[in-house]
Amino acid sequence: MLLIFSCASPKISKTEGERLNIDEKLEPNEAVEAFIKPYREHVNKDMNNIISYAPETYTKSDGDYNTAIGNFMADAVYMEGNPIFNKRTGNNIDFVLLNHGGIRSIISKGDITTKTAFEIMPFENSVVIVELKGEQVNEMMQYLAKAKRAHPVSNQLQLTLDKDGNIVSATIKGEPIDASKTYFVATNDYLFNGGDGMVFFSKNESLHVLNYKIRDVLLDNFKKKDTINPKQDKRFIQLND
Repeated sequence: MLLIFSCASPKISKTEGERLNIDEKLEPNEAVEAFIKPYREHVNKDMNNIISYAPETYTKSDGDYNTAIGNFMADAVYMEGNPIFNKRTGNNIDFVLLNHGGIRSIISKGDITTKTAFEIMPFENSVVIVELKGEQVNEMMQYLAKAKRAHPVSNQLQLTLDKDGNIVSATIKGEPIDASKTYFVATNDYLFNGGDGMVFFSKNESLHVLNYKIRDVLLDNFKKKDTINPKQDKRFIQLND
């Protein structure tokens, strides 16, 4: 680009430039390619490392209120996050809530690699544990009932709607929600900050940050299983009659 300045003024009086099209005709810089090559090969080798196996293909559209992939993710957060939380605080996570939109890819039938976890969760979202009164948990149940989306919840929560979308029952670890009790709810930092309109998290008693990315949760959980076996179940359902 050529810049021409006026002697009487420091302002730019004229600019000239040339447009460079970036397409298949653009020749690679061999020196840059040679420099990058070992790093690219190292990353690709790690990303293609096989860590588990999927007997079926799982997508976030395979159910109205709960999906196999969503159940897998929520349960993985509980399984991997609860031991850390318990060791630090002496308390246990009561249940997990994630968001349907946060599932960014399918799990394809076949080998599961490191890359799979990055495709499912490309964001840097981390696990947080939020202390909520039962009153706020009831607000959460109303949100889930009205949202009519398969937001992933762990299997400690059981939510049943009637055919009109009204809540028939909502239990945590088999017990009705106590409005005066404090619950420890695991979620991600995006939802804690009000993402997807989940404003009930703002009325919290306390927050515990695990410094544990959701992606790393998935990686750790995949590595513990030779073959994954996620299922749809009755943790969040709507009755037909």
